[in-house]
Amino acid sequence: MAPIKVKDDIYWVGAIDWNIKDFHGYSTKRGSTYNAYLVVDEKVTLFDTVKKPFAGDLIHNLIKVLGDPEKVDYIVVNHVEMDHSGALPQIIERVKPEKVFCSPMGFKGLKEHFHREDWPLVEVKSGEEISLGKRKVKFLETRMIHWPDSMISYLPEDKVLISQDAFGQHYATSARFDDEVRYDELMQEAAKYYANIVLPFSPQVEKLLATVKEMGLEIEMILPDHGVIWRRHVADILAAYQRWCTHQSEEYALVVYATMWQSTEKMAMAIAEGIMREGVEVKVMNASLEHRSDIMTEVLAARGLVFGSSTLNNNMLPQMADVLTYIKGLRPRKKVGAAFGSYGWSGEAVKHINKFLEDMKAEIVHPGLKVKFVPTHDQLKECVEMGKTIARAVKERKDA
Repeated sequence: MAPIKVKDDIYWVGAIDWNIKDFHGYSTKRGSTYNAYLVVDEKVTLFDTVKKPFAGDLIHNLIKVLGDPEKVDYIVVNHVEMDHSGALPQIIERVKPEKVFCSPMGFKGLKEHFHREDWPLVEVKSGEEISLGKRKVKFLETRMIHWPDSMISYLPEDKVLISQDAFGQHYATSARFDDEVRYDELMQEAAKYYANIVLPFSPQVEKLLATVKEMGLEIEMILPDHGVIWRRHVADILAAYQRWCTHQSEEYALVVYATMWQSTEKMAMAIAEGIMREGVEVKVMNASLEHRSDIMTEVLAARGLVFGSSTLNNNMLPQMADVLTYIKGLRPRKKVGAAFGSYGWSGEAVKHINKFLEDMKAEIVHPGLKVKFVPTHDQLKECVEMGKTIARAVKERKDA
């Protein structure tokens, strides 16, 4: 894709990856982009690069804007992860920059990734500034959002925040701006990105948002390293990150199950019925049919989490173990939870699911319900009552 003018003398020069459908176990059904930004000033500066296979796209875009890529004076590495630095060796060789700026942890990370001692790396710390000529760049370290090396770059004269992975979306589109795509689709992808990548680092996000507010940074545009650029809905995405990082949820319950011979499925439907009878919104997802990252996206919004599995080999079914292991690592908080499942002769699945809920620091509002073989009519009534209990807990639980 050709370069796109973002503001006067600022260009998107990245690449679109229409074909990527999995990103470290995260389903990227809409593909992704690897965004790089070029600022043309007295010191021409490239912010981040692209994934290694797309190095040619980036070089081609630099030629279109500059004529000669060697006009690039500086490179800023906001994030060392290989989808943004993979092309760095080719780009450094082609443009021969005077300096490559990175955070102190980025300095270490680049050396550990590429093992080069001849690159002109320059460490910049939080709060430091460099001059490009007409404009300055102010750096702010954002350690563990979501790598130790991460930092953001702020252009005060342009009121532009180059945010690396923060505020991104895995979203391939020919449009480059938030007001050129469907708002509901955009916010869905932003939520999915937060839930599956950023959520474990919510305390750091909360501190960053507070720091940005304290510094009084005026932000007219946010330029992330994935997805579209925020220019119309900046306030919306900042407000969404404030909700997500403080684990605010909705009056909504999610029922996720894995079933062997449909007995656990029958229980799931009865529990969902009970939740609905109490006037609480519910969604039911089969762990065998839904991708773990799509389930996790629903976890972000849900206040109630209800997991069910048949027992297999004294444990839960592998599909449920996969989903729960994935969710646990992403550290959702401020949830109410419960477990259920069917069994043949041992019935340990409920116990194991409750342990996962405890590890997630969920408030377990029901000890768990297990049924031997096929549930009777009366047992399904118990499932309905369990659903009602969960729904009442969802309505009573307020975000701290």
